Amino acid sequence: MKRIHYSWFILSITFFSIIVAGIVISSSGVFIDSFENEFGWDRSVIALAFAISLFLYGISGPFMAALLEGIGLKKMMIVSMATLLTGIMLTFIMNQSWQLIIIWGFIIGLGSSLFLTVLSPYVANHWFEKRRGLAVGILTASTATGQLILLPVLAIIINNYSWRWAIGLIMILSFIMLAIIFLFMKNSPKDVGILPYGLEEETQESNEVQKKNPIVIAFNGLFDAVKVKEFWLLAGSYFICGLSTNGLIGTHFISFCISFGVPLVTAASFLSFMGIFNLVGTTLSGWLSDRFDNRWLLFLYYSLRGASLVLLPYALSEGSITMLVIFTVFYGLDWIATVPPTISISRQIFGTNKSGIVYGWIFASHQAGAAVAAFGGGIIYKFFNSYTWAFFLAGVFCLLASLFVIIIKKQKSSQLIKEEVLNI
Repeated sequence: MKRIHYSWFILSITFFSIIVAGIVISSSGVFIDSFENEFGWDRSVIALAFAISLFLYGISGPFMAALLEGIGLKKMMIVSMATLLTGIMLTFIMNQSWQLIIIWGFIIGLGSSLFLTVLSPYVANHWFEKRRGLAVGILTASTATGQLILLPVLAIIINNYSWRWAIGLIMILSFIMLAIIFLFMKNSPKDVGILPYGLEEETQESNEVQKKNPIVIAFNGLFDAVKVKEFWLLAGSYFICGLSTNGLIGTHFISFCISFGVPLVTAASFLSFMGIFNLVGTTLSGWLSDRFDNRWLLFLYYSLRGASLVLLPYALSEGSITMLVIFTVFYGLDWIATVPPTISISRQIFGTNKSGIVYGWIFASHQAGAAVAAFGGGIIYKFFNSYTWAFFLAGVFCLLASLFVIIIKKQKSSQLIKEEVLNI
């Protein structure tokens, strides 16, 4: 019987770690109404806390990538999961809106950063030589898996008991993952005496641990990247990606549905239903990114997403369950399907060694867009008592993103860009 390569065990641990971090962030939409009703906090203030979390975990990405090189994968995952667990536990004792901002905005934002930014490409690049696109697709889809399984469960717990019981479930899962990471996670294939999956002999590519200050490393990566036009195109499209996904849908979709009379559990179930198609779409996207022009994949994803977001307000206003299901399918298929081709283009342009930090900055742009939508959605609702304009504008911006990605240079020209960057 052929022995399973340890890289797949590392992939599994990473997969479930991302699930836990992902459900904390995606559950924000489930808790908005609960926090508003119990504490009497203004929705825009609650949205601000979630917006800070989205922005902070995104902007921390490139620094997390640099710290990974210096501290190591296992220690970074332990510290990050412990930070996340601390934030979740502190949620039980908060009673002021400023405490929500500190706990969910800063502590949970920092704790989730590693898992939801650069961990997927780091593990794929360091543990896999073959099937990298598939590995990234699987890891990226893990956020959808947590959403798929847990959001309706959390909504049911909140309906039948309270939001504290739902937080308790997340706390237990975080503690379990912390123990698993401590016992079984490894820094690199060398720690278990193997080579990355698919690599038959050691290469000459440098894998030296970075000894410089992680802040210096992160900003050096940014200074190199900003000189390349493709970086701006990827960052701009990813800003819109974040704006139209976890910033808007992840934070406000459930509240948007509730405003049209859809019950909490039903709205959470629709968001969970997206997770089914997200899981399929993102894994398939990883497979496709190994085989087709990533620019055209991104063009298709952003175009379909834009069309579905423009459709959503109409579907809810008509009370059409059929149209809401159609939206769920279309949107779910490409929620984070953009990640594997974006990582692939980044790696082709900047090389394996630099792409982790560069992608961290690109993802920071993603989360800046998410923060704008999370806070902006709350502001729009406050002034118009409706989310309609927020979703319509997000759809228009997605069409703009499709134009950004299609003018990126073809893959055959990326080697010239890579050489130019390496010579800077």
